[in-house]
Amino acid sequence: MNTPLRRLATVVVGMFVVLMGGATWVQFVQADKLNNDGRNVRTLYREFGRARGPIVVAGEAIASSAPVDDAFKYQRSYANGELYAPVTGFYSIVHRGTMLEQAENDVLNGQADSLFLSRLQDLITGKQPQGSSIELTINPAAQQAAWDALGDQRGAVVALDPSTGAILALVSKPSFDPNQLATHDSAAANAAYQALLAAEGNPLENKAIQGPTYPPGSTFKLITAAAALESGRATPESVLTAPDELALPQTSATVKNYGGSSCGSGGQTTLADALRVSCNTAFAQLGLDLGADALREQADKFGFDNDEQYVPMKVAPSRFPDEVNAPNTAFSALGQYSVTATPLEMAMVSAAIANEGELMEPYLVQTVRTADLDVVREADPSRMSQAVSPTTAAALRDMMVGVVENGSGKAAQISGVQVAGKTGTAQTGREDESPHAWFTSFAPADAPRVAVAVVVENGGAVGNEATGGKVAAPVAKAVIEAVLGQ
Repeated sequence: MNTPLRRLATVVVGMFVVLMGGATWVQFVQADKLNNDGRNVRTLYREFGRARGPIVVAGEAIASSAPVDDAFKYQRSYANGELYAPVTGFYSIVHRGTMLEQAENDVLNGQADSLFLSRLQDLITGKQPQGSSIELTINPAAQQAAWDALGDQRGAVVALDPSTGAILALVSKPSFDPNQLATHDSAAANAAYQALLAAEGNPLENKAIQGPTYPPGSTFKLITAAAALESGRATPESVLTAPDELALPQTSATVKNYGGSSCGSGGQTTLADALRVSCNTAFAQLGLDLGADALREQADKFGFDNDEQYVPMKVAPSRFPDEVNAPNTAFSALGQYSVTATPLEMAMVSAAIANEGELMEPYLVQTVRTADLDVVREADPSRMSQAVSPTTAAALRDMMVGVVENGSGKAAQISGVQVAGKTGTAQTGREDESPHAWFTSFAPADAPRVAVAVVVENGGAVGNEATGGKVAAPVAKAVIEAVLGQ
């Protein structure tokens, strides 16, 4: 081969190498990114042209797909859309998916690795590929009761099975109709989305698990009390300092009780009574005595500061602040300062106490089935932590029963059922806003079947007059009755 031909051959070989390298890069390295690019119309048509699996609650589909005569072939629709929107989310050609529609997308569209055999069978038999169904842990009666009891108030409710972590109810208000976003009319879907973005109360926000996270207020006193009991420095009968007004160290600030009331006689009260009447000064002093590190350690055992929690949707982490000086330790012990929590987190606190101190991992998906009803995946309840000892859990349970029977949570009383609970009225830190109303609870106290947390934003219907006992406790009561009534 002469020199010119050798050079030409070298150039051609080099071009082939570059071409093969480029093809390999696109086909293998960039494939996922290109397939998932929202501007890839072929991917969009392929995904929407597939029979997507239903999302099922108690045997009824709350999200399903039906054939339609347009370019996308299948239309997604939602039964009782507003009620279940915080669970299902939406599936849109414009804004893609949220909540379960996003978190379980590869299962619903049939492309999950676990569905390989199902896809292979469809390929061999020539059957049209279909997505898998997802059966949820939601109890429809509890979900409806939470929805109805919240009424027109903004807030959220979460109910759990304490022994397994199964989510029985997950409600967020205001909500939205996902059908408006699932339309194949792009202009209409976009208009609906923009309207929701501008709507008061942010309906697209899942207040139960993703935010905003709220100051938990006095419901956090359960964690402060747990830290005290676990340290061995206190029992429910221990006498605490409980002045009408507590001066905080290193500052001129003070802590007072709700409405300027007194907690006990002679500036003292027991731990059990302090929890029963939600005594601020006693718990602020208890927090100072325990220190921020002990409070943070106990909070973390209940699930705070967990950045990797999924149900399977990503859960916003609840927080106990990293750096806390002495006066702010007192406020943190009351669930104020920079302490924040989701309603799911405060339901987990009650659930752990109800479950003899054992905190179970919350989950929402019970079963995944192929279109032929073969089980692909089944929930396997797992322990998240031992939040407190069984002895401490029993003491907290008895003190929470006192809150409902003769304390700040009387509105949660149910005839013939012993309810354990804790109220909370959380200042938002903004002078022009009413406090958030909280209640966390479980029942029956001696054989728990459900744990519930409720937050009503800015006092709900009664505004500045709100307390957790007045506004949030009746909502929890309705959910408990719905679960126990079955």
